[in-house]
Amino acid sequence: MQNINFMKKEKKADLKKNKKAKKDNASTETLENDVQNEELLKLQQEKNEIQEKFVRLYSEYENYRKRTAKEKIDIINNASKEVMSDLLTVLDDFERAIQNNKNSDDSTAIKEGFNLIYNKFLKSLQSKGLKSMDSKNALFDVDLHEAITNIPAPKESLKGKVVDVIEKGYYLNDRVLRFAKVVVGQ
Repeated sequence: MQNINFMKKEKKADLKKNKKAKKDNASTETLENDVQNEELLKLQQEKNEIQEKFVRLYSEYENYRKRTAKEKIDIINNASKEVMSDLLTVLDDFERAIQNNKNSDDSTAIKEGFNLIYNKFLKSLQSKGLKSMDSKNALFDVDLHEAITNIPAPKESLKGKVVDVIEKGYYLNDRVLRFAKVVVGQ
């Protein structure tokens, strides 16, 4: 009987230990759950902050893109406005020359007038960055010239070079605006 009593006591002690262990496990689990919940909340807050930053950045980028597109259009419109106002003075000169030439028979005065207008027109274009190509007797370059035809070279030194310029080429701010149309010696 003593043995049975002893076993009962041991079982009770074991049950108490198990209950205590369960309580300890439960309290550790709740602590772990609390820690995990806090970490989860922190991660959700970080995620929300990152999403807000992304939305703000995306909105700023879209605004920047729209603003720069508008600025480009404004620059193009203003640039053409400036060129047009410069060309209007040349147009006025042509109109005056036409009026004066109706009653004039002096060909030297007419030629001089056209030369003055041409020079004024050329200077206004050059002030905007236009520069003509000097292609005659230059080595043929596909990046600058457009070959209209090939002819036998009049001299051996003109082989592969531009023999004649049909239409001048032009640069605008050091970029090819129009390719020179040329005749190349073979």
